Amino acid sequence: MDNIITPAVADQIKAGILILKKGGVIAFPTETVYGIGVSIAAAAAAERIYQIKGRAKLKALPLVLSNVAQVSEVAIDVPDMVWILAERFWPGPLTVIVKKSARVPDSITSGGKTVAIRVSSHPVAVALVAGLGVPITGTSANLSGKPSPVTAVEVFNQLGHTVDLIIDGGKCPGGIESTIIDLTKNPPMIIREGAIPRDVILSVCKVV
Repeated sequence: MDNIITPAVADQIKAGILILKKGGVIAFPTETVYGIGVSIAAAAAAERIYQIKGRAKLKALPLVLSNVAQVSEVAIDVPDMVWILAERFWPGPLTVIVKKSARVPDSITSGGKTVAIRVSSHPVAVALVAGLGVPITGTSANLSGKPSPVTAVEVFNQLGHTVDLIIDGGKCPGGIESTIIDLTKNPPMIIREGAIPRDVILSVCKVV
């Protein structure tokens, strides 16, 4: 991936971190598509995401981490398969569903006991989470039912000024949403086949 942390983007990242610390909502690029982020430390901010996207409140919000060590902050009873998959696919476009820790507010998981997480490989997403110090949400920055945006312009065309900041990190290199595996099931279950094909997952993990 090209180094896109230009001085202008670095300034946007700093502004984004300040907004997140104050409980605001930002849009930012990832290795898949643009996402909408709020801090897990600002539980009330999650409500704005549902309003902005027109998203059903029964749908939990996935989290973006900056490194594998953050898994232990947001998950409990972590199965060994997380580390096996992490070795192969993280950082990158694989999301895993695990049991959530008390640190993850119910407003993000829609009251559920699980949370979807991934370690991003995009330098902007990593810088945001690392600078903030806690994971952020990473649901796609689109209106529900509309195409997931891969540029800042596409985000603005759908969401306009409803978010506090859109970080323009250029076009997302992937363009396809992450593959999601539910590791709370036995055997693990592929919930969504995305950027990583099923046959590649099967080379590492038996899934249904």
